Amino acid sequence: MTTGDLGTILSIWAHPDDETYGCAGLMAQAVLDGGRVVCVTATRGELGSTDPERWPPGTQLADVRTKELAACLAELGVTEHIWLDYRDGGCDQVPDEEAIGRLHEIVQAVAPDTVLTFGPDGGTYHPDHIAVSRWTTAAVAGTDAQLHYSAITPEWIARMTEFVDLSTVMMADREPVIIPAERCSIHVVHEGDVLDMKWRAMLRQESQIGPMLAALGPDNFRALLAEESFCAPREFPLI
Repeated sequence: MTTGDLGTILSIWAHPDDETYGCAGLMAQAVLDGGRVVCVTATRGELGSTDPERWPPGTQLADVRTKELAACLAELGVTEHIWLDYRDGGCDQVPDEEAIGRLHEIVQAVAPDTVLTFGPDGGTYHPDHIAVSRWTTAAVAGTDAQLHYSAITPEWIARMTEFVDLSTVMMADREPVIIPAERCSIHVVHEGDVLDMKWRAMLRQESQIGPMLAALGPDNFRALLAEESFCAPREFPLI
């Protein structure tokens, strides 16, 4: 599938920067093509500090990440964004019916052709990611929107593990789910202007990128960001 086939995109994520890693290129390309993109973020990411002295967890970090995401989306040309304002690290404690109801209202209002979100494993088994995947799947059910789960391909994981120990990013003692590129419903390796836009958007997430930049270096980090992959729910294995 190409970006021209995606129509109106609704992307739904847990924390600021999830959207940038997962689908910033797809969103940027859609905007360049004249399409509508709406992004939803469940939390302000107030616990996700990479440097507690510089960015203490709590209200101060929430404000930093709010501003970072606004700057990031501006780089991508995305002008429609919605906060759910759930507590970082607490999405799995939100009653499903509440969160699903709110997302269903957004789906009804936006009428997306394409919905992008985490797979049932949350990518890293983060409880917030898993909750957002569950909510989104239920909120989209029965609509005309095509749901796509973020996927990790063998090629992407091979590049990642050259530089990063996966145990440092996984939120459970489990291996990530791997989906071959040929089974993906969306598989794009961005380049040129779109990759430049994604790179600039990623740099706007200053409070988050330090460890990855240090581990990979700028060139390898850009190469890692180039690939974006999603699969249809039927392709995602039971976990």
